[in-house]
Amino acid sequence: MSQPSVIISAFADEAANRRTALEQMTALAAIGIRHYSPRFIDVTGEGRVEHVTELSDEKLELLNRMHAEYGVSVTSIGSRLGKVKLLNIEDGSHNRFVPFAEYLSGEVARTIHAAKTLNTKLIRGFSFYHPRGTAPEQHLDKAADQIREITRICADEGLVYGVEIEPNLIGETGPLLAELAKRVNHPSMVLIYDAGNVAAQNKNAIQVFAEYKATLPWLGWMHVKDYRIDPSLVWEGAVDEERLKNFVPCDEGDSGHEMIFRDLREQIPLMEPRLRQLGLPGFYLETEPHLKGGGQFGGFSGPDGMGVAVRSLCSALQYAGIGYNLRTFRDIRELRGF
Repeated sequence: MSQPSVIISAFADEAANRRTALEQMTALAAIGIRHYSPRFIDVTGEGRVEHVTELSDEKLELLNRMHAEYGVSVTSIGSRLGKVKLLNIEDGSHNRFVPFAEYLSGEVARTIHAAKTLNTKLIRGFSFYHPRGTAPEQHLDKAADQIREITRICADEGLVYGVEIEPNLIGETGPLLAELAKRVNHPSMVLIYDAGNVAAQNKNAIQVFAEYKATLPWLGWMHVKDYRIDPSLVWEGAVDEERLKNFVPCDEGDSGHEMIFRDLREQIPLMEPRLRQLGLPGFYLETEPHLKGGGQFGGFSGPDGMGVAVRSLCSALQYAGIGYNLRTFRDIRELRGF
């Protein structure tokens, strides 16, 4: 019986000091990763960092040429979809509200265009901010309606929409995210689990594992970061994202990745038929380590931090009995046409 395996991917902007495309491609190649999700990037190296959904067609095509040169494929578009207010209510936050029809014709359309141009089937998104002081459960129906419409538009273009678990959003827990998936009820919507985003809510490994299990029927791929709980912080029911500074490699925090990966080993063969039906090549584990800091719209690890994070991930996968592929000498020769 063959060993279950995953595809290792990364948010390469975390590995680039200046976020240039050249730095990002070089870091991926040196670490041995073939797949990444573009997010913030300076394509030309002229000092202008843009979100991938804001790139001109010329820059998207230049990025495609760099992918071919470096032997890199795009896993997903690391979009910000769903990181806006669900309701136009002033709640003291700096989160913006965009009327939904305008959102669909603007940011959603640009994200879909980027995905199709960069030859990926996956878009990463989120579950909307509910008004501060209200419970996320109060807003499940409206959030599900909007996510369903985004998913439908993506599906019409042959794309899959993944909704990530994240603090302070309506889908901030495994059960809440699962409830959204039930209500959306669309085969092209999947869930993205991130154990570090749950541990950052002052939850221990047992709680993190239970929330992972809640997402399994809809799980599409997984982000890998870990978090060490600060016992001096008083939990007040919301995460101050500007204070999140305790991210660590995946085998050093409170997220319990060992437990998750042991279970994932048994789940991968069960998920693969569903993933193939969606047109995906397998199950992605995407490193987003935040080892030098993280916040609302991204994080940073540096090239050294990304290397540490990937080596920790590989070690954890080996221990759990999950296979993975990094670049080999044969890959290098094929890329260069030897």
